[in-house]
Amino acid sequence: MAKIKIKFCCTECGSESPKWLGKCPGCGSWNTMVEEKETTVRTQGLKTSLKGTKEKPLPIINIEGGQEPRIETRLGELNRVLGGGVVPGSLILVGGDPGIGKSTLLLQTSHALSAQGLTVLYISGEESVRQTRLRADRLGALSETLYVLCETNLELIDEAIEAISPDLLVIDSIQTVYEPSVQSAPGSVAQVRECTAHFMRIAKVKGIATVLVGHVTKEGAIAGPRLLEHMVDCVLYFEGERHHSYRLLRAVKNRFGSTNEIGIFEMMESGLREVVNPSELFLSERPLGVSGSTVVASMEGTRPVLVELQALVATTNFPSPRRMSTGIDHHRMALIIAVLEKRMGMFLQNQDAYLNVAGGVKLDEPAVDLAAAVSLASSFRDVPTKPYDVIFGEVGLTGEVRAVSRAEQRVKEAEKLGFKRVIMPENSLKGWRPPAGIEIVGVSTVSEALAAALS
Repeated sequence: MAKIKIKFCCTECGSESPKWLGKCPGCGSWNTMVEEKETTVRTQGLKTSLKGTKEKPLPIINIEGGQEPRIETRLGELNRVLGGGVVPGSLILVGGDPGIGKSTLLLQTSHALSAQGLTVLYISGEESVRQTRLRADRLGALSETLYVLCETNLELIDEAIEAISPDLLVIDSIQTVYEPSVQSAPGSVAQVRECTAHFMRIAKVKGIATVLVGHVTKEGAIAGPRLLEHMVDCVLYFEGERHHSYRLLRAVKNRFGSTNEIGIFEMMESGLREVVNPSELFLSERPLGVSGSTVVASMEGTRPVLVELQALVATTNFPSPRRMSTGIDHHRMALIIAVLEKRMGMFLQNQDAYLNVAGGVKLDEPAVDLAAAVSLASSFRDVPTKPYDVIFGEVGLTGEVRAVSRAEQRVKEAEKLGFKRVIMPENSLKGWRPPAGIEIVGVSTVSEALAAALS
């Protein structure tokens, strides 16, 4: 007979305790210990399952190298984020808010791979097969090698995998799948951990590329133990506002590629459409001839993206002025305001300051500092910037403008979109020749940049 015990698991790190604790002893998080039922079963045959393959250690120079083979989808933005395509045998975790479009993206990806002759098994634990067919009709994702199954029992899912032997396996979602031998509700810490470990073994042993859909918490993190993100090979976040049509696909972990790339999609009635030129998207509603608005050339991985920065500086009625930023680290914003006060003589101690990146993009590179400084100064002086200027550069604490990487690519992107002038660090002009159709203004201090942009 199986003996049932009660234990408490942390939803952040998976740490276990025989009694409830307010603070997790593993990660230090508060109020994350939840009750779980632990079933102790007989260990007959356990030694056989733990023997392993008896492989011997090898010198690393004797191990066969080479690049991982990839399966390219017909979605170029997804290929970019994954690093070139789906790697066979990889385990991918896709997270996002409810209704953001995770199932739509994976169904379109499944259809793109099945159209190439690959076998895809799409397992839905939240929708019936008829609901999945209705979505496929709307997306035009119908193929003979795309199999759909509505099941949450892990043992029955194993039988379907053995019968079909797919090249791609999609589990939508991991929180609905349960292992019958684990005496916990689906979606609990124990169930999510055991089911993910089982799919990881399937992916590695059989070479099946597996995609897991994960729910997210109200803070935006993937629900379940933090161990879940450590077990998989790639973690993708599908971001965006439900009331807006644009979606961002971002990799926060990728063992087979870079984590700096982003993919941009637009939600249409017939599914997700790739946005090939995101700069035109982010600048489509930009107002001209207003104060506080600048265009910055930022790098998202290997892709230059032009984004609008908006600043608003207004007199405050409170003893302590407000500093709010969206899309930019607020600590960086406070540093730029301090530089403007100390080096440029702007009295901002009685001014509220707001900084926003239009389009919902998050910019975390230092090259946006100079554009943020110009936006804040433009709004404070109420002097509009030039509508066809692009600004980028890193700002130091002494008011100097430092060089940034890949300046040539940023300038070429600005020229392609019809901008007439670029204000950039003077030291970034070395080693390459600017295009003939655009004016380059090299600056070494913030005061020079403000004189060029606001004159």
